[in-house]
Amino acid sequence: MGDPFLSSRISAKPNLADVKNKREYNWKMSNQKKKQICTFSSWGAVTTLLDDESEIVRGGLLQFLKNTPEEGKKFLLGISQGQDSYLAKHAQNMIEKLGWIDGAGDFLRFIRSLRYELETGWFLLDRTVYPDLETSTYTFFLDQLADRCRELLLQPSNPRGTCEVLNRVLFHEFGFRGARENFEDTDNSFLHRVLDRREGLPISLCTIYILVARRIGFELDPIGTPGRFMVGCFAEQHPFYIDCWAGGRIMELEQMEDKVGMLPDEESGATLLPVTVAETLTRACRNLCRHYGALDDLAKERLFLSFVNEFERVHQEASNA
Repeated sequence: MGDPFLSSRISAKPNLADVKNKREYNWKMSNQKKKQICTFSSWGAVTTLLDDESEIVRGGLLQFLKNTPEEGKKFLLGISQGQDSYLAKHAQNMIEKLGWIDGAGDFLRFIRSLRYELETGWFLLDRTVYPDLETSTYTFFLDQLADRCRELLLQPSNPRGTCEVLNRVLFHEFGFRGARENFEDTDNSFLHRVLDRREGLPISLCTIYILVARRIGFELDPIGTPGRFMVGCFAEQHPFYIDCWAGGRIMELEQMEDKVGMLPDEESGATLLPVTVAETLTRACRNLCRHYGALDDLAKERLFLSFVNEFERVHQEASNA
């Protein structure tokens, strides 16, 4: 039996070695009568081309995926929900260009996949209400924010110095701030709208802070403290915390007493530890559920409650496995 992904309409099988080495080749089209597409003997070869900048290669890859919609969508969804955030971004861009958008369904599949990546997951959350969202615009903006941080970073840099640069870029140069006057506005929870308007909830501001930091190679963690979501840095001997709602105020471990209502001890210490991507997105869904409920938008309230319930169901099943 031949390769299931080979097209019967191809006139010549491309050399995969050439594809990997040169990453560009001629995609021949018939004179307006037929389309000839390049095919691959494995989806691994497709993966190597996802980030190719050549318009010729990207155009041919899109044509190939259009002609294999069932396998192609499954393949791209798998990459977009994987742990490689770089490839996930390119896979999501391909999904958008192909118009394979099912906002609520895609987010549910993401929840059930148990393969969680923060940026991909949050943009999929946005798509549940904004199905025509083109995430490439916003990933590029996040890239720009990171580029500006790199310009200002002095090497060698320490964690606190890096946070000072992030604070300058995000809260001073680009004017990100907490949505104090319209806290209940649902747009404060959608990442692309926060990037558009430069204001949001603590959790969405913290997410942007973490995503920009990761782009410059600086690992920070989400901290789900009650009342106000924060960012944690565990790169030093003693952790410290960043309050994005307060413009990036740095807080020492001892200062977190007011945030948890007591001195950090065995009981409250877990509150100051990182939360998972699933916990972060579940909290965002709870916020949206509450805010849509306040607007009497029962359909969207039920939608986001269903996401909360699905996260909890999947977590319970995984814990029992």
